Amino acid sequence: MDKFQAMQAFIRVVESGTFTKAAQMLDIPKTAVTRLIASLEVELGTKLLNRTTRKVSTTADGAAYYERALQLMSDLAELEGSMSRAKSSPRGRLRVDLPVPLGLSVILPALPAFIGRYPDIEFEFGLSDRPVDLIAENVDCVVRAGEIFDQSLVARQIGAVKQILCATPAYWDKHGRPSHPSDLEHGHVVIRTIASRTNRPFPIVVTKDRERVEVQNRRGLTSNDIMACLTMSLAGLGVVHALTFTAAAHLRSGALEAVLNDWASDSVPVFVAYQPNRHLSTKVRVFIDWLAALFASNESTAKSQRSAKT
Repeated sequence: MDKFQAMQAFIRVVESGTFTKAAQMLDIPKTAVTRLIASLEVELGTKLLNRTTRKVSTTADGAAYYERALQLMSDLAELEGSMSRAKSSPRGRLRVDLPVPLGLSVILPALPAFIGRYPDIEFEFGLSDRPVDLIAENVDCVVRAGEIFDQSLVARQIGAVKQILCATPAYWDKHGRPSHPSDLEHGHVVIRTIASRTNRPFPIVVTKDRERVEVQNRRGLTSNDIMACLTMSLAGLGVVHALTFTAAAHLRSGALEAVLNDWASDSVPVFVAYQPNRHLSTKVRVFIDWLAALFASNESTAKSQRSAKT
């Protein structure tokens, strides 16, 4: 017996007063309604309805069962309704950890559009590039550039970022503009970012046609912060392999000048990672989908670029 269907049939019989009308309301045969009520009475071990040729009425137990069953159905309908509303209007606190450059330059400036669509979601952002223990730190998801090495997490690629070699016009006037990447290995200061995982500078590798060159300059400045490297380059201290989305405004204003534009760097994939869960909460899902759309709409972060592991 389908107890849920039997309960529905019982309620309809009580409310309509006949098995025939109840069957019409439920769009099932009258014999099916009769079987459901009989099975329900056997299951409960009590008679629920008094039947005559002219009408149907509840017994004392039937009246009590009807009130409880009606309340249960009402509660179930309210629960289903709240779930539907949660899908269309998710709410609650969302804890997200972002890398500093992507957070400050791409994600947070665009956040008003998301909050305008989902005003009941509250955010708590952390900005870092360190490994985050999502369970211990109660974080819903993290965004990271480069491969996700924690195999326990689900990682979805939402974009990719490119890099470009640039410095101030005054720096180029003083040190000369390179015509080949190897020119940067002599007489130039190269500002490089330290990888937090290896504590070594990220390699600077560029490709043109079939030639692939890694810049080996040992004279330079380093920092574990990408934005600090960009700031040093803006101060005229050297050449930086900058993320295009962080350098774009400075390139447009003329504060920075790119070189070797016909030499391409491998793009770096951007992932959002979260704990594996078949029932990912709606608030997390809509945020991840929004991030994917945001990155896809930006030429500097769209994942249709050539990508490589870092």
